[in-house]
Amino acid sequence: MGRPINDRGVLGRFRPPPELPKSLLDLWPVVVTGTALWFVAFVALLVTGITGLWLWTTLAGGALGLLGLAVMRWQRSAAQRGSRGAQRGL
Repeated sequence: MGRPINDRGVLGRFRPPPELPKSLLDLWPVVVTGTALWFVAFVALLVTGITGLWLWTTLAGGALGLLGLAVMRWQRSAAQRGSRGAQRGL
């Protein structure tokens, strides 16, 4: 077995992984884009006259996206308030 590739100042066998860039950790663009796509699909189904399961599935997807945005906003405000149970980094 070869020597670990750690620097001398790092304890343990491996170096800690580097921090991810902020742009990869930001959830807002992903959730907003996904929610918008669900509503675009809903409108497209309405325009084409397709009814049934897919119509309600797209509406539910958009509604759940809006609910997710509300939860993310709630968590962010709780973190800014300093609430102990709030998730950080949302």
